[in-house]
Amino acid sequence: MTARIDIISLEAMNSKFADPVYCIMRVIVGLLYASHGGQKLMGFPGGGHGVSGMAFTAGIIELVCGLLIAFGLFTRLAAFLASGEMAVAYFIFYVGAVESASAKFFPIMNGGELPLVLCWLFFFMVFYGGGRWSIDAMWSKRRSSTSSASSSVNVAPA
Repeated sequence: MTARIDIISLEAMNSKFADPVYCIMRVIVGLLYASHGGQKLMGFPGGGHGVSGMAFTAGIIELVCGLLIAFGLFTRLAAFLASGEMAVAYFIFYVGAVESASAKFFPIMNGGELPLVLCWLFFFMVFYGGGRWSIDAMWSKRRSSTSSASSSVNVAPA
């Protein structure tokens, strides 16, 4: 009997905290990702890597998409672009930069764990969206309440 009560309380806790925790994770990951773009483009925080060619494009994607993801605005589109950018970064700068076949296969050996984890995290966000605590969710609520209010208007026959 005790085990059943514990499982029920864990399920209730999971559903209770899922949205706030997802929002906190989205904000932290988005701001960390944006800081990489800010570092590339503006040299802040902590100095820059230079802004030519692919680094410039990556900096724009990281800064803009990171801020959009953090605020939950156009989250699916921003996460799609960010996931693609991380996949490209992983295969060009981590898999393509090593010589041995084992280092190409194992991310722990080529140093590409962070881009790989971010790629899959952003890919998850493409399907999950911004969550309930996002600007996207506020806009969809406003649109649904406006459309339901306009569709409930009855016109009397003339």
